[in-house]
Amino acid sequence: MSPEEPIAALVADRLARRAAGDPPLVLGLCGAQGSGKSTIAAQLAARFDSSAVLSLDDLYLTRAERAALARDVHPLFATRGVPGTHDVALGIATIEALGRRETIALPRFDKAVDDRAPVDRWPEAPRDCALLIFEGWCVGAVAQDEAALAAPINALEAGEDAEGIWRRYVNAALATEYPALFAKIDLLALLMPPDWPTVLQWRIEQEEALRRARGAAAGVMNAAQLARFVSHYERLTRHIWAEMPARADLCLPLTAERALRD
Repeated sequence: MSPEEPIAALVADRLARRAAGDPPLVLGLCGAQGSGKSTIAAQLAARFDSSAVLSLDDLYLTRAERAALARDVHPLFATRGVPGTHDVALGIATIEALGRRETIALPRFDKAVDDRAPVDRWPEAPRDCALLIFEGWCVGAVAQDEAALAAPINALEAGEDAEGIWRRYVNAALATEYPALFAKIDLLALLMPPDWPTVLQWRIEQEEALRRARGAAAGVMNAAQLARFVSHYERLTRHIWAEMPARADLCLPLTAERALRD
């Protein structure tokens, strides 16, 4: 069975209980890289009328803002993705505007140029939006305990964040800035891959698809670059797997083929 089905069933049930004029139902869809979040979000948006999709990736700080973060806080912030690299206020303002039934454009980030897309390229959300699908690799995550940050979790942290400055800043951002954004979520669904090596394999498959589509000279990463890249997200991903299942509305274990595990 596709993981879309149980999510759709829960969404349909909650939408049926909402009255006319209620703010949109906000579905938080959390899953590691390559787990199929974007595909599921698009399928759900096609399935339910008056739906909109907002990705956490579309809330990245501008390239200049992230460059300043890498310069002033830690060089690892040159890589976008972790808490601290998003415009949380923009996400909150967008969701609140949808709740007020305002005409609102949904933020979009252009990964090809590593910067926020011009506002005139942002798609307009339905004014009567009934469902907002908010997807991202750490949507709904909570911060770790300070003690958990002491030891590095992988070679990236050991070699490039030996003093823990980067991971502590990430954790502090998650503890202080992101709760207000994630509090907007009404339903939280978690996609659970079998293990960490599967996440890397899925990311390799994604990069191969990019290579086929764009060619080798389009900034596509090789295996070593990919392994380092996903290491930026390993700590929080593993923490999510340990902590989120107990409180998510749906926890969906996946096979290596992204189907629901029996």
